[in-house]
Amino acid sequence: MNFPNFSVTDTDSIWSRYCELQWFHKKLGMWLDISKMHINPSDLKSLESKFPQVYASMTLLENGAISNIDENRQVGHYWLRTPSIAPETHIKLKIEHETSKIIEFSNQILTGTIKSSSDHQFTDVLWIGIGGSGLGPSLIVNALGESKTKLKFHFIDNVDPEGISNKLSNLSDKLSSTLFVVVSKSGGTPEPNIAMNITRKYVEDKKSSWEPNAVAITMSGSKLDNLAIEQNWLERFDLPDWVGGRTSITSSVGLLPAALMNVDIIDFLSGASIMDEATRSPDLRDNPAALLASSWYVAGQGKGKKDMVVLPYKDRLELFSKYLQQLVMESLGKKIDKEGNNVNQGIAVYGNKGSTDQHAYVQQLRDGIDNFFVNFIEILDDYGNSDNLKNLSSGDHLSGFLNGTKQALLEGGRESLTITLEKLNASSLGSLIALYERAVGFYAEMININAYDQPGVEAGKAAASKILEVQSRVENLLSDNKARTLDEIADQISFNEYDQLFSILRHLVYSREDFKFKGDFTNPTQLIFLRNN
Repeated sequence: MNFPNFSVTDTDSIWSRYCELQWFHKKLGMWLDISKMHINPSDLKSLESKFPQVYASMTLLENGAISNIDENRQVGHYWLRTPSIAPETHIKLKIEHETSKIIEFSNQILTGTIKSSSDHQFTDVLWIGIGGSGLGPSLIVNALGESKTKLKFHFIDNVDPEGISNKLSNLSDKLSSTLFVVVSKSGGTPEPNIAMNITRKYVEDKKSSWEPNAVAITMSGSKLDNLAIEQNWLERFDLPDWVGGRTSITSSVGLLPAALMNVDIIDFLSGASIMDEATRSPDLRDNPAALLASSWYVAGQGKGKKDMVVLPYKDRLELFSKYLQQLVMESLGKKIDKEGNNVNQGIAVYGNKGSTDQHAYVQQLRDGIDNFFVNFIEILDDYGNSDNLKNLSSGDHLSGFLNGTKQALLEGGRESLTITLEKLNASSLGSLIALYERAVGFYAEMININAYDQPGVEAGKAAASKILEVQSRVENLLSDNKARTLDEIADQISFNEYDQLFSILRHLVYSREDFKFKGDFTNPTQLIFLRNN
């Protein structure tokens, strides 16, 4: 027997497990089936002792406790969809004001009441944001982009020069009718600042205007907020200090793109709010996030020993695995626990979509190393067109592929869980996101880590700043047009990390016309570098 307490050939026991372990919510039109995970009712019973503390911690978080310890911040994304639970009245009123403001602004854009700098209706949106500020809006646009609005979205979520250039080139004849949205909570994050400055220069070089078409999503009083005020940008939306990037999708970061596509953002928030309420149930068996987190915990023995594969059988959810990758891995990938012990926790996440992966890495999932569990996402209202052969629709085939893959994995002793939605719309997307947000929070409490800080991310930012500072020193040193070896440069700028210095110099040689080298890269210690100003 590959699964606990039942055989894959015993259909009665499989059905019995399904009936005992499945969860259904009528209002949300959602099912959760963990019966094909390696978890038993006895496991749930043994885990019940963990959950009073888990629930207590989440209650403290929702009540306004400082939950992001490193940055001394509250964690308030749950307030965004249920403002009445915000710990202070002014926060509740601010959330309600921002939601109304987003709805009104978007309606004015879509009806042409607010026009572009060329006095025409807006045709495009160029969204500049990094991490969750780009992933969340991208997911929203891909998942809910069936609206009839004519606005076309473009995203800059990296500082890849070629990527930025291609996006701007595609918009070159529509710059005057493009809405430029810049997202940066602090206003000081390098990537959105760099992308914004490059974009703005391109716009102005093309004799188009930036300020009348520009929108800022940022924290009140930030560098970006002050810039937008000083230069009289078209609009500003608040991104509160207590909203983290990976949980910002129900803030202005996700609501503005949804509203600009004529999506009912109240439905989106309502779906998330209803799920939040469902995941407050103190009964583990009746709490979908608790069931989800428990199944992850048992699968990976509480140490993340199995990867999470996300397979939505819906093209519009293609980015969902990428979205969850940030939510799960940034939240759970932690070196130390709350007591300061080294634990090196985390769950690796990857995926694409079904049935594409039927013909790709499902082969390894079925027959290769057993180091994963699959999260299937199923949408029921996909019928599609008949194939005119067996009178089966494309939706019938898609459903067959999903259930066939699930059965093949079961027969191979591989774990999977399935989340089924009646339909994919604003409300169900909100509920799906909220389910995983709470499951991540629960799982973090189960393994005693903080889901809401990101010391590794901050360490990466600090290391990048150090490299850029060293590069500036190299550029200044070589500005005298004298040729130098790697050793000489290292000595004169007092930097002895030779591998990093070599990478900096190689980058400069291949990206700047004024930087040259002499020698052979097979012998880097003998290379000579110089700058021709």
